[in-house]
Amino acid sequence: MEMFRFAHIEFLWGLLIIPLLALFFIWARIARKRALKRFGNQQTIKDLMPFVSKSRPVFKFFLLMLALAFFIVGAARPQFGSKLKKVQREGIELIIALDVSNSMMAEDIQPNRLERAKRAISRLVDRLKDDKIGLIVFAGEAYTQLPITSDYNSAKLFLEAVNTQIVPRQGTAIGSAINMAMRSFTPEGNANKAIVIITDGENHEDDPVTAAQEAAKNGIIVHTIGMGLPQGSPIPVLRNGQNDYLRDNDGNVVVTKLDETTLEEIAAAGNGIYVRANNAQVGLNALFDEINKMEKEEMETLVYSEYDDQFQYFFAIGLFLLLFEFVILERKNKYLMKVNLFSTK
Repeated sequence: MEMFRFAHIEFLWGLLIIPLLALFFIWARIARKRALKRFGNQQTIKDLMPFVSKSRPVFKFFLLMLALAFFIVGAARPQFGSKLKKVQREGIELIIALDVSNSMMAEDIQPNRLERAKRAISRLVDRLKDDKIGLIVFAGEAYTQLPITSDYNSAKLFLEAVNTQIVPRQGTAIGSAINMAMRSFTPEGNANKAIVIITDGENHEDDPVTAAQEAAKNGIIVHTIGMGLPQGSPIPVLRNGQNDYLRDNDGNVVVTKLDETTLEEIAAAGNGIYVRANNAQVGLNALFDEINKMEKEEMETLVYSEYDDQFQYFFAIGLFLLLFEFVILERKNKYLMKVNLFSTK
């Protein structure tokens, strides 16, 4: 399987100019039509200009826009990776366990705890270089969202798909997430390993401190990030199509509060650090500094070592479309008008 990429993907933003040009073209056509109406009788004008075509300018504009699109895509340098190569890199293995329980929808951290955590993880992935990363999601149970990998683009893609419906059973099983993370590292890998638990800390399912102790015994560091504020916040829900808050059996609004004590105990048991998020920062920067302090070990990984440029095909198609547009006249050909391809005489 080949790997596809753009060497200058930022150039694709240039495609946004095409709909703007299309809107300008439509506006110009409408303005021209109105001007002709003011000039005189439409049938008289049509008789005076028998070779004027309504469709040809539209077709020529379409060809120009299509050619422009191919030139922009070509400028972004589409490439195919043609060879896989084993390389040695120095890094660590990092698994992030993200809480996706309903309480992560609380809005004491804007826009909500889960969305803010996802954005912070995405920025962390951007800062990784030679490390491997995996993603686990958990609520009442834990699931592997992304196996350990050095493919950062895939990591961000899988992260984007995370929501509170991704785990069927509600709850907060932090211990289960730690145990799954321990099993998710590369078997017999020599790299130093770390787990980052991102949660509001309201654990109701298991014993996360014991799980963190077990991880520490295996040389795995467990860090925790507390999402939420100590005073707590209600949990937004949709009820009968209306915005409401989660309520208990007595109809009282449920307030989810950050359980810092549990998260501090987990981090201490896992030889890691605890960081509390707030509306100014999530805390992954502080953890990234800790991760960078870890000794980097050599890891073997597969990467695409050669990329073949494909831009020439896009430029060739773009030039062909320009030439095609050039030979098409805006006016009808008076000789071709006499040709009736469908005549039965």
